[in-house]
Amino acid sequence: MTAPRTAPRTAPRTAPRTAPGTPLPVVLAGARGHGRWHVANIRRLEAEGLVRLAGICELTPLTEDEFGGELPEQSADFGALLDSTGARIAVICTPIPTHTDLALAAAERGVHILLEKPPAPSYAEYRRMADGVAAAGVACQIGFQSLGSHAVPAIRGLVAEGAVGRVVGIGGAGAWVRPEEYFRRAPWAGRRRLNGVDVVDGALTNPLAHAVATALALADSTRAEDVAGIETELLRANDIESDDTSCVRITTTRGGSVTVAATLCAERADEPYVLVHGTTGRITFWYKQDRVLLQRADHGPEEMRFDRTDLLENLVAHLTDGTPLLVTPDGTGAFMQVVEAIRKAPDPAPLPDGAWRHVPGENRRVVPGVDGLVAAAADTLSLYSELGAPWALPAHHLPKEVSTR
Repeated sequence: MTAPRTAPRTAPRTAPRTAPGTPLPVVLAGARGHGRWHVANIRRLEAEGLVRLAGICELTPLTEDEFGGELPEQSADFGALLDSTGARIAVICTPIPTHTDLALAAAERGVHILLEKPPAPSYAEYRRMADGVAAAGVACQIGFQSLGSHAVPAIRGLVAEGAVGRVVGIGGAGAWVRPEEYFRRAPWAGRRRLNGVDVVDGALTNPLAHAVATALALADSTRAEDVAGIETELLRANDIESDDTSCVRITTTRGGSVTVAATLCAERADEPYVLVHGTTGRITFWYKQDRVLLQRADHGPEEMRFDRTDLLENLVAHLTDGTPLLVTPDGTGAFMQVVEAIRKAPDPAPLPDGAWRHVPGENRRVVPGVDGLVAAAADTLSLYSELGAPWALPAHHLPKEVSTR
């Protein structure tokens, strides 16, 4: 596994406060892959005069053709680049196991952070990052973009006013398709460990991590201490280490239940969603679309669409006028409890050959019937084994409680 280098600090540096209207210099670590989205987003905020892309950290420098224009300063040494550019913000979009060290390298230089999800591959690494950032006194935003949706506080408001009665549980569903090449896009893809280092890539911890984090947010159970127990069922159809078809049930200290089911082997790709179950109705939130459907007794269905606040824009506002951060490290502690439970669980069980098929011309594996099982899990708050999936491990073989505290 390769990662950007981090030079030691040569001297303490506290970034000066920036006057309103002055673009904040940003360094981006990881400009390929998903990093291209960050490049586009930084350019959007540059056009609005909010930020300035001051540097890019990549092991192999980008070309101007690849970048699509004149390049800022580049270096494979993240710490040195932060020093030379005078960065106020670091956007970190690098392999999962590098997140903690890079975030701490930024924090010790007084540089504020937007850290891609998942924030770390283990609870211990997450705590090391969160504690180090807090001690340094810098702001850190975790990149769960769905939590910037204005639908999240709106749904919390509906729940608080009793629109669907008493909440009895939260479900989440993600049925996606991924070709076999997806698991070969990087050395760490589809891995639980690499060169002795935790990676914990998987359906619930990476591509569909937003379903877990958003469900926990709607359950008002985002901090580590909000988790009482976790059950997991981790399986795989692809020839990988990590899970591509999995579900998790989280018991909260409030006594609630959050069940999320996910697959990267769906028959057809669908929009992921989170489902709030109430005694007199339900709320469905398609979080990538910022779309909400309210269904309740004695009312017709009501569909609503919401705007969302970009997390980098929110971080800039936090630094310039004190706007509260939307996704703090402590606010992802419950999600990291799930990551830890998945990390400590037995390696995902391979599905038997008869449980999946290869799709000709698309080079992907499909688990027939899994789309319905994912939806049923979110609808009934059940695990795959409880729904009668013939390939799922019996629920009584699974740990009923996992604690990392």
